[in-house]
Amino acid sequence: MPKFLIERQIPGAGKLTAADLQSISAKSNGVIHGMNLEGRDVQWVQSYVVDDKIFCVYNAPDADTIRTHAMKGEFPANAVMEIRNGIDPTTGDSKLA
Repeated sequence: MPKFLIERQIPGAGKLTAADLQSISAKSNGVIHGMNLEGRDVQWVQSYVVDDKIFCVYNAPDADTIRTHAMKGEFPANAVMEIRNGIDPTTGDSKLA
C-alpha cells in the first residue's frame, strides 16, 4: 500500500499540550475507524510535531483518501506527498551491497 507524508500547517503546533495532542489523536482515530468501516483502507503510522506544523505518515490507497480523512477530521492537509522510498543509516552500509 502506498505511504504518504502529509504536511499540516498549524500555527503554534509545537506548543500544543499533551491534552490537545490526545484530543487531536482521538479525533483522527475516530475518522480513520469510520473510513475503514466504509471500506476505505487508511492507517496512521506516525506524526512529528514541530513549531508551526505537524508532519504525518499514513498508509492509504491514494492521496484522495488522505484528503478525505483531513476533510472529515477538519485537519489541514497543506501538502500530500507519496513517499517513494526511504533511507536510514543502514542504507550506507557497504556490506549490504
